[in-house]
Amino acid sequence: MNCKKCFPTFLVLVLIYSVASFSCTGKKSEVSIQSMLKEMVDREEQTRFPVHNFRLKQQSSYNRASVNPADSVGWFTNHDFNSNDKDHNFIRIEEKDNQKEWVLMEHDKPGAIVRTWMPFLSPDKPNTDIQIKIYLDGAEEPTLQGNMLGLFNGDGLIPYPFAHKSLRSAVSFFPIPYAKSCKITTTGRPFFYQFTFREYEEGTAVKTFSTEEFQQVKDLTVQVGKELLNPRNAHSGEQVTMTSSIPQNGTMSLDLPSGNAAVHTLSLKLADYENDEVMRSTIIKMNADGKETIWCPIGDFFGSGIGLNPYEGWHNTVSEEGTLTSRWVMPYQTSGSISIENLGDSPIEVSLSAEVEDYRWDERSMYFHAAWHGQYPVSTRPFSDWNYVSIEGRGVYVGDALTVMNPVEKWWGEGDEKIWVDGEDFPSIFGTGTEDYYAYSWGGRSTDFYEHPFHAQPRSHVYNKLNRKTSKERSTLGFSTETRTRALDGMPFGSSLKLDMEVWSWTDCEMGYGVGTMWYADASSKSNRKPDPQEALNVPEVPENLDR
Repeated sequence: MNCKKCFPTFLVLVLIYSVASFSCTGKKSEVSIQSMLKEMVDREEQTRFPVHNFRLKQQSSYNRASVNPADSVGWFTNHDFNSNDKDHNFIRIEEKDNQKEWVLMEHDKPGAIVRTWMPFLSPDKPNTDIQIKIYLDGAEEPTLQGNMLGLFNGDGLIPYPFAHKSLRSAVSFFPIPYAKSCKITTTGRPFFYQFTFREYEEGTAVKTFSTEEFQQVKDLTVQVGKELLNPRNAHSGEQVTMTSSIPQNGTMSLDLPSGNAAVHTLSLKLADYENDEVMRSTIIKMNADGKETIWCPIGDFFGSGIGLNPYEGWHNTVSEEGTLTSRWVMPYQTSGSISIENLGDSPIEVSLSAEVEDYRWDERSMYFHAAWHGQYPVSTRPFSDWNYVSIEGRGVYVGDALTVMNPVEKWWGEGDEKIWVDGEDFPSIFGTGTEDYYAYSWGGRSTDFYEHPFHAQPRSHVYNKLNRKTSKERSTLGFSTETRTRALDGMPFGSSLKLDMEVWSWTDCEMGYGVGTMWYADASSKSNRKPDPQEALNVPEVPENLDR
């Protein structure tokens, strides 16, 4: 790749960026349904700090007794829903036209809803007569309204795959921007809920969602939906490949083309997956401009967990025949390399390929990072917060893949995510349960495989894509893998980010936790996650009464 020859292309890209980001008056372009749909599938733009800076926030039904981490009782109170009139895990109740409305979200700055999650009110009844209403910019009448589940499950106004049914939940990623304010209400007492939204800086030009614009961008909506469901990169960059046998404690490295460039597709395949633990003992590493930006077991990096568990997402694909593919764009300015390290006790055969294209580096550009944290055993009593990662510097958090080993049948995932940004006093994101964070619900019953462009459960108990659940058993014994990657719901941070997940099981026991985390950040950034070969080899033992 000769970057000097690419100078005309560089000028064209600068012109395109200028037109896309700024209007003819010299101001930044307006945030709108159209701009956000395009952003959702713009992989290269994801490598850059947002041109319209925002803070990602969430309003949810988390238990209001959780006020201070120093309160070891209130902080871990698990009643994150509303089951009767005594519960007040919402903002307030209003009355309009002799009809009560429960206020679930209220935001009085420019913003955009980028993710909604609503569970079934009963595990086996995917219906309700409760209506949800979304009021924008102080309007007296709702801009959007419909069935509380139907509006967000792909059957109503918002189409699949933006809105869809996961496991016992209705989830939507369709953007709903607003210039001044947003209020969300329901006509009946809410159960669990999460509304994740962007809070833009004051003065950001936002075009408020309207049904007229929604219809005008219908063709674009269809186009973006097709892209999400067919995530293969359409690029044709330079492909570099290597196939090698790596001995025990050995490493193979693939040098990338020099110059301003970025990996657009990274694929890896092992010759043998018979030993499930090879997904933890095989490590992927990346060096970008002299800094190690990736150190992660391949199972956690690609979202497969322990063993080969196929699924397809927008950012990652694990195929049934064993090819592991990442579509995160990974830029560098002068040099880069991808390495595979074998921590196992036997040689492994590895095929590795990277598709590399020219990249325009600017002041908003960031490096892709991936790290890993594992621990076994993890005690479930007393209740605690388990840290995924803590990062210092400027960046955007974009995804994670969690694998847990549960030694008992009872449900393990009541714990809430708590995400702190830039030293804030209370988390920007305070969730309602681990399975809610990964966009499904009724975890003790939802031990089946599911996939979506932005989240999946590649494995739970003994089930995966090749072995689907057919019974109503409730066992969550053994390994479960959950993955979530972010597009519009990426989390920018200016100086720091800390992501904790509660360890909250219904049983006093010892579990195994392992998580791969992904983010973009400046070269000067740093995290608390360092290479940990010893823990990577500490694979939790599956209980003897469970056949893997």
